[in-house]
Amino acid sequence: MSRLRDWLVGGPLITDGAWGTELQKRGLEPGACPDPWNLEHPERVEAVAEAYCEAGSRVILTNTFRANPVSLPDADLGAINSAGVEISRRAARGRARVAASMGPSGKLLAAGDITAEALAEAFTVQARSLAEAGPDALLLETMSDPEEARIALRAALETGLPVIVSFVFDAGRNHDRTMTGATPERVAQAMKAEGADAVGANCGAGVDGFAAICGRLAAASGLPVWIKPNAGMPAVQNGAIAYPGSPEQFAARVPEWIAAGASFIGGCCGSSPAFIKAMRACV
Repeated sequence: MSRLRDWLVGGPLITDGAWGTELQKRGLEPGACPDPWNLEHPERVEAVAEAYCEAGSRVILTNTFRANPVSLPDADLGAINSAGVEISRRAARGRARVAASMGPSGKLLAAGDITAEALAEAFTVQARSLAEAGPDALLLETMSDPEEARIALRAALETGLPVIVSFVFDAGRNHDRTMTGATPERVAQAMKAEGADAVGANCGAGVDGFAAICGRLAAASGLPVWIKPNAGMPAVQNGAIAYPGSPEQFAARVPEWIAAGASFIGGCCGSSPAFIKAMRACV
């Protein structure tokens, strides 16, 4: 039984939108890692969290996606992770729950780029430092390798917090496979077997296939489903990456995601507080 069921007594919850593109609007250089901003520019990070809460998000993330020893080996990870949770909790002020973000390592386990032991150590370090700061849950997001996700999930569950595991489905003829070829059914069943409290999909190939993926995740796991699509497919405009989807176009898909079994609905790359406001009107 998922420990997140109590969160959903009133129905599906609206989460937040993109963080990277919102921080870029506030001065982050494109391509730069945003996590150190928790220490360097905490007021700008908090402005993003505050904007999502004001827009109606009932679950917000933390700016800690890459704050693990593999991605940022020379950073003060304890301070970055702790500050990330504290910033989002301060912005939430009881209006939203905080799910602390943990991303993939960026290394390929199957290719021998990293060992399972090194992955376990890296995810344990981050999970513990996040948990000590007091979030409501941990979110393992943008995963593509079920084995890496399994290692991260085991480390996250050791904290005692609820854990959500979200994958990227952008490969295969129908864009319904992860980069490593895993189907929604495979990852949903594997994560449920390991004790995940919710499964989901984020980022990926735009909004079109998300209802089908959501339905498959729900049917295969019986768990709450976390959905955060991109704001359309990215394209280069005037030398910068842009996302063509509008808040209204995005929000129009919310009823079909709910019908497919989505419990948590938000946006990924290219979305903004305006998307959250539009989705709130639907829910």
